[in-house]
Amino acid sequence: MAVSNEPAPSAVPAARSSRPGWRPNLALSGLVGVVALGVTFAVAELLATLGQLFGWLNPASSPLSALGQAFIVLTPEWLKQFAISTFGSNDKAALMVGMGLTLVLVGVVLGVVGRDRPRVAVAIAGALVVVTAVAVLSRPDASVIDLLPLLLGGAAGIAFLVSAFRRQLGPVPTQEPVTESTTDPEGSAEPKPGSAGAAHPMLRASAPWSGGATRRDFLRFAGLGALGAIAAGAVARWIPSTADVAASRGAVALPAPGGSAPGAVDTLDDVPGISSFVTPNTDFYRIDTAFVVPRMTTDEWQLRVHGLVDREVTLSWTELLAMPSIAHMVTLTCVSNPVGGDYVGNATWQGVRIADVLAMAGPQAGADCVYSTSVDGFTVTTPLEVLTDDRDALLAYAMNGEPLPVEHGFPVRMVVPGLYGFVSATKWVVDLEVTTFAEATAYWTERGWSAKAPIKTSSRIDVPRSQTSVSKGTVAIAGVAWAQHRGITGVQVQIDDGPWADATLSGDGGADAWRQWVYYWEGAESGWHTARCRAIDATGAEQTDFVQGVIPDGASGLDERTFMVTA
Repeated sequence: MAVSNEPAPSAVPAARSSRPGWRPNLALSGLVGVVALGVTFAVAELLATLGQLFGWLNPASSPLSALGQAFIVLTPEWLKQFAISTFGSNDKAALMVGMGLTLVLVGVVLGVVGRDRPRVAVAIAGALVVVTAVAVLSRPDASVIDLLPLLLGGAAGIAFLVSAFRRQLGPVPTQEPVTESTTDPEGSAEPKPGSAGAAHPMLRASAPWSGGATRRDFLRFAGLGALGAIAAGAVARWIPSTADVAASRGAVALPAPGGSAPGAVDTLDDVPGISSFVTPNTDFYRIDTAFVVPRMTTDEWQLRVHGLVDREVTLSWTELLAMPSIAHMVTLTCVSNPVGGDYVGNATWQGVRIADVLAMAGPQAGADCVYSTSVDGFTVTTPLEVLTDDRDALLAYAMNGEPLPVEHGFPVRMVVPGLYGFVSATKWVVDLEVTTFAEATAYWTERGWSAKAPIKTSSRIDVPRSQTSVSKGTVAIAGVAWAQHRGITGVQVQIDDGPWADATLSGDGGADAWRQWVYYWEGAESGWHTARCRAIDATGAEQTDFVQGVIPDGASGLDERTFMVTA
């Protein structure tokens, strides 16, 4: 029987293009990038929280907080005002959503790039770590050790990314090698090492998802990474990093205020829809630059007074509480409040006169400014004269009879009657430097806002609301008016360009508190009508009808409401 020396046709397959295993599509690759970024920040936040809990790290060690603050600082002024006017007290939530979407987009880019160019993806991830590190080091009291959570979190995220897209950086073969095969005695074909049927070393090293990896393997790996990130983030949130602050606030025993506390005031709270005379703490507006609310215990708090003074003073919480205190009803107003806006509230504040604290240090001749700093680095410049005159500017530690809410400055904040908050109302205040306006500029004044900003005489219509309907006959038009440090003596209402008529005022809570007002329009006829209001302060000056926006020193103009009177 003749035996052919030629191999069987099936033993020598023709060369053909190889398909190196399953590869994730762009969407799944982007998902891996997002998970990698989630691992980075979840691990970093967990380590930062643990470090702060044990006193090893500063609050600056939180990468997300540092990024958020940097995001606020770098946001253009027009965009900040848009956020405030659009979202109001929810502007921080809007900022968090915006930053979150930005980070998700960066994660998608990381994943898509990492699918084919792992080195480039690692470089992008490294650049993000560097940017975040700069943000961390820019925070007050930050040190190099505060970078440790970020660096470890970055290492975890990059390790996850590299593991997800494991491959050599060399070219992927486009041809499978052509090799011989052998036939065993039983007649079954068995590939030789290096043959087309064997796992080729080059293919195993260079192909994404080699070694038989499948879509299920990929999703399992990504899912485990996502679960790890969620678990780390949840633990970071669960760790009672705020428990000490809550316990500290709950343990505060407020001293009895000296002097004459605000007495009972005849209010118009029974007028439906009118703002309550005293704004509840939970309803009080909040506008500030803190991405994450600073949290300090009373044991941690201290106030340093220095600069152009005869002697530097440092006060502890215990020392501050031991000083004589007063309770003072003051309406606060944000400079970003538009005509008719809601960024204004009235409360009774208790604290120590700033004038008494400054007197301990002895301001020197030539000083005209106090540069105050919050624990999170926010700065304010305030005229020295308004902190030392008879208006009773306060280092406040209580609001409406209870310790300050954390979001409103606990343990201590500044309350200065008559000035917009951006030049006076420093929350979480820890430093007062006596200086000059020639030498100091603060957060908002560096951005083009006025250095001295007295609050303008203003009024607002609460009811009726615009574009609502009311019944004909007697229509109650009501609201509030304020002229801090001057006081309100009258409010007038105009209907449809008619004559101005006097409204009825609530009782007087003092020159620094707002007053409610109501005007009963008799004989209102069916149809659309427009009501306007204007306030008169204790100097006799009427609220201006000149229309101005909030920049640089507060809005002006008359509030008006258009409404329908029905049969």
